[in-house]
Amino acid sequence: MRNPIEKIKHLYTELREIRHIPRTTINLMVETAADNPFYRDLTMEYYKEARQRHPKFLLIRQMEWGVALCILPEKFDDYFMLLEGAARRNYKKAKRLEYHFGELDYNNHLDEVTAIHHSTETRQGKLPKDFVKYAATPHSNPPSLDSEHAYPYFGVFNKEGTLIAYASCFVAGEYCNIQRIYGHAGYQSDGCVPMLIISIAEYLYQHYPKVTHYAYGTYYGASQSMQRFKRKFHFLPHRVEWKLQSD
Repeated sequence: MRNPIEKIKHLYTELREIRHIPRTTINLMVETAADNPFYRDLTMEYYKEARQRHPKFLLIRQMEWGVALCILPEKFDDYFMLLEGAARRNYKKAKRLEYHFGELDYNNHLDEVTAIHHSTETRQGKLPKDFVKYAATPHSNPPSLDSEHAYPYFGVFNKEGTLIAYASCFVAGEYCNIQRIYGHAGYQSDGCVPMLIISIAEYLYQHYPKVTHYAYGTYYGASQSMQRFKRKFHFLPHRVEWKLQSD
């Protein structure tokens, strides 16, 4: 357990930082999903939840202060150089070890997803109930019918083609958020999760050019080690004004 004095110092640092975090506006572009009902409704629900009052701090909205964002520069190479050296080295290590990134057909890899989930009982952040006890179950998300909204899954595979890490993302207009991301604990030192995070960004440049804000949840409220991890990939705290559609 962290020393109470350290907790107070950390809280004081956060409070000072909050006063100066940059502001940005994110357009979820729901109008382009008018003929895409599943993702239109998903986007509207996300917008509603993001703007709900925070359960602890009623004067602010749920995802207004401290969204962990990387505002993507014009080119992937410029994004890559924003990352801390350790993140780039981990990515290159995974490349050397012949891991590769790709889209993931999640429902066809449930045994491998289960193996990832069961590989450790200790992870960053709160785990879903019975996460390490039960097998992964299939999702029922339909394919998207427009190019600005989706819920894609991505994976990092070893040279034999076995899934070692995976992530799911919510894509809406200018926004992509990592919803879930897990790697197999037995391969943690190989750099698979860093490769996954960085490769998703590259995929966004190639397939979702409207995305300008790459996110990984929220920054404040995370443990110090999780905050350090997010900073390594340039997911920094921002104050966000959410727009459901274009003016």
